[in-house]
Amino acid sequence: MSRISRMFRIPLLALALAALALPAATVARALTVDEIIAKHFEAQGGAEKLKKVKTWRMTGKMTMGAGQEVVLTMERKRPGKSRTEFAVNGMTGVRVADGQNSWQFMPFMGQPAPERLTGEDLAEAIEQADFDGPLMDWKAKGNTLELVGTEPVEGAPAHKLKLTRKGGKTEVYYLDAESFLCVKREAKRVVRGTEIDGEAWLSDYKEVAGIMMPFTMTQGMKGSERRQSMTFEKIEVDVPLDDARFVMPVAAASAPKDTAKASPPKKK
Repeated sequence: MSRISRMFRIPLLALALAALALPAATVARALTVDEIIAKHFEAQGGAEKLKKVKTWRMTGKMTMGAGQEVVLTMERKRPGKSRTEFAVNGMTGVRVADGQNSWQFMPFMGQPAPERLTGEDLAEAIEQADFDGPLMDWKAKGNTLELVGTEPVEGAPAHKLKLTRKGGKTEVYYLDAESFLCVKREAKRVVRGTEIDGEAWLSDYKEVAGIMMPFTMTQGMKGSERRQSMTFEKIEVDVPLDDARFVMPVAAASAPKDTAKASPPKKK
């Protein structure tokens, strides 16, 4: 299923005929940003219910190029703890954030030990660990939100919202005009010092503990045909997650940055 089930959509022709039959005074007015966001969280299960969730875990697979599959586990814990594990070729990598710091260990990329993230990588990891996301209480977080218009996403109209974070970074969210669930996101990312325009499509929404969650996410660079697809087989809400899962290993955290051996004392 590439989008929310069309079983719940009114055929476009019937919708058009119904609109023609209505008096001009009853034509729906344009929604405001606040109204769209309120409908968005209501469609997910309600803002109050979403804020009561303490943890969640998503397990599934990520399909890379050449048909390669990566076993994926994503865990989140309120307010800003995040852990993502990648299992590939018999090795497991991990990327973790605790709300203030972040570290990662990627053995399949030749990384010998866990390392702290800094700069743009750290900022991005902290942003992604926001449990509720930037749209929830966006005003209180110092973000701004603008309704750009309506654009089709896979043939269906969607409200296009531009979010500007407090720090100045921008993202674009597309909320399906009928379901008000998010079906696409756009954001700039810095990869190895190079800024790229990224896109992500969210689909196959299913209810989990009264909350609508996307079970499929596809992402890639804007304008590129190469994409990575994540399909989740299981999503769990309020699972026990020990804080220790988000702590950098002591040996790695305490290791000195300069591991060069000291020069032996000169003989007199």
